[in-house]
Amino acid sequence: MEIKINAVGFSASAQLEEFIQKKLSKLDKYHDGIISCDVALKLEKDDNLENKVVEVTVAVKGQDVFAKKNAKKFEEAVDELYDVVKRQLVKIKEKEREC
Repeated sequence: MEIKINAVGFSASAQLEEFIQKKLSKLDKYHDGIISCDVALKLEKDDNLENKVVEVTVAVKGQDVFAKKNAKKFEEAVDELYDVVKRQLVKIKEKEREC
């Protein structure tokens, strides 16, 4: 699975990119039809502390899975997104088995 990371308006550290790669590469366990994974990192101009936004689009055969999270740190948002995307992939896999 190819993981593309796009930091909008800033440059992401190598440590953050490595964390994202490592975390999202585990999604292969839940669905074997994952083609690619696009990650967008954004900073919202907001007084709110949770101004780090992470959007993940996972291309799976036949459909895409999308999730978006705000958090105080990018790592927290990625952790939360991992769980959300994992649940969506498991649902897709179960539906495929039923057919």
